[in-house]
Amino acid sequence: DSFVVKDIRIEGLQRVEPGTVFSYLPVQVGERFTPEKAADSIKALYATGFFRDVQIQAQGDVLIVIVDERPTISRIEFTGMKEFDPEVVRKSLRSVGVADARFYDKALIDKAEQELKRQYVSKGLFAAEVVTTVTPGARNQVAIFFNIDEGPVAKIKEINFIGNKVFSESTLRSQMQLQTGGWLSWYSKDNLYSKQKLTADLETIRSYYLNRGYLEFVIESTQVSITPDKRDIYLTISIREGNKFTVKNISLAGELLGKEKEFQSLLTIKAGDTFSSAKLAESTKAIAEKLGSYGYAFAVINPQPDIRRDLNEVDITLVIDAGRRVYVRKVEITGNSKTRDLVIRREMRQFESAWFDSEKIRISKERIGR
Repeated sequence: DSFVVKDIRIEGLQRVEPGTVFSYLPVQVGERFTPEKAADSIKALYATGFFRDVQIQAQGDVLIVIVDERPTISRIEFTGMKEFDPEVVRKSLRSVGVADARFYDKALIDKAEQELKRQYVSKGLFAAEVVTTVTPGARNQVAIFFNIDEGPVAKIKEINFIGNKVFSESTLRSQMQLQTGGWLSWYSKDNLYSKQKLTADLETIRSYYLNRGYLEFVIESTQVSITPDKRDIYLTISIREGNKFTVKNISLAGELLGKEKEFQSLLTIKAGDTFSSAKLAESTKAIAEKLGSYGYAFAVINPQPDIRRDLNEVDITLVIDAGRRVYVRKVEITGNSKTRDLVIRREMRQFESAWFDSEKIRISKERIGR
């Protein structure tokens, strides 16, 4: 039955402050308490993550909240961890709520265990085992032990490509850091699987094609297969090469500032060239740097390709957004614990109360760094 609350009593607290509980309760002294508010109170207190059990009782017009606090974590230890720095792992666990003095939550510990396994897999340690032990201690505390058997790093047995017609498998494999191993692999470790290395290798292969005209090249899938003993890996990379494209025209648009000829002279990719993403990037960078020397510090160059698939040609338009011209009001120098400001400023070629000039800033850096 409902009643007007004259007092609220909290029982079972060990570390949580009564004020914390009161702040989460959806009812206060002087308000009418109903069965609906009882359900809301239990739900709200459970949601804090502080308690493993919550009960609501009434004695006359006094509301009694009985809680059973979760244990707190007294310490976290790692055994058998060699691949990672335990302190770095502790910091990452803290970000997900697993740390000293935090409340113990089995679901979070399970997630931490799975994340550790995932990190080991990314390093090629597919056989790594992580077993978590929770040891109760005094004053409702627990110690967490992550017991790790890292096992051997899986070695790459084969690297296969599907869909390659222009370049051979051996040519594509030669672009990769990961290899199937040779007589120097004991030193270079190039046959040990690493997710990071594979990601970098895929980007290298993509650049290899894009720099040779294959504008629509796509890596469709990458399959990593591991043997039952988790020691050998087979990589299968499925690609779609597409056609080789030639640059038909390259033009400039947008805010040219009356300097179109100057910008054109900076282009390393020309009409008639085989398309190259590297040359296109060099061209956009050169124009952005030139704009920077005129004070446009935040210029953006946006390449817009118009692909003619029937002719295997592409027209490229570089759209220039110069942005606002930047004026340098003040130059601040920090980190110079041994060299006085005056000495450093003597080497500066970018001055205060002047237009921003990226070229002068580059020269200044070189002079200061000498």
